[in-house]
Amino acid sequence: MEKVLASMAGNVWKVLVKEGDQVEEGQDVVILESMKMEIPITVEVSGTVQSVKINEGDFVNEDDVLIIVE
Repeated sequence: MEKVLASMAGNVWKVLVKEGDQVEEGQDVVILESMKMEIPITVEVSGTVQSVKINEGDFVNEDDVLIIVE
């Protein structure tokens, strides 16, 4: 199980995957917006998205769990 974490505090601008999607290592899965910049969050393992813990528009803090991949 791999937890995809927020690299910094910001707003969830876009969620690019949903539960059940297949993802590949290095794929962008979430776009955060912080300080008027878009920050892509990538997954470090290939697998299946088990859970999406956030919604577009949510505010997250650094190291919050965004997505779980198995």
